[in-house]
Amino acid sequence: MTASPTCATCGRPIDAHDRQVRFKFPDPVLKASDDQRGKAWQSDPDPNRAVMMQVPEVGPFVRALLPVHLSGGYTLTFGLWLLVRPDDLQRAFCIWWSPEYAHFNVDGWLGNAIPPWGLLAAPVSAVVRDPNHTPYCDKSIEPTLARVLTEEWPHEDVLAALPGDLGRT
Repeated sequence: MTASPTCATCGRPIDAHDRQVRFKFPDPVLKASDDQRGKAWQSDPDPNRAVMMQVPEVGPFVRALLPVHLSGGYTLTFGLWLLVRPDDLQRAFCIWWSPEYAHFNVDGWLGNAIPPWGLLAAPVSAVVRDPNHTPYCDKSIEPTLARVLTEEWPHEDVLAALPGDLGRT
């Protein structure tokens, strides 16, 4: 068995650079009571496959992708949850599996803290770029999130900030 080539900059395996990190639940849902979580609705029983979720007294959520451009031409893509308005969850449910989904866009708030920046509850707009994917976070009025969406970041710093158990799915 041969070892994976390593990055000369950070020493991590090269295959750890272009990766996807998928949050199983929104952060507020993880902090909810067992009773609230027990009454949750998900678009799929498997939270890793669900694209929509509603948790009483916590809120409605939809999945989105947040790509982070890393130095060296790499990309780290977070599969996260957006807290959305109830009407937007209903609109998403009505069109998600139809041709109209290609034109879906939604405003919401990050439902997961993004390492190393945090940014939980930062406002963001998401749009469908590919009808075969969940919407992509596209722009934000929150200055740091706006930079995360548009600038390149040192891969050694961003990858080092990821907890060891994050993104193994």
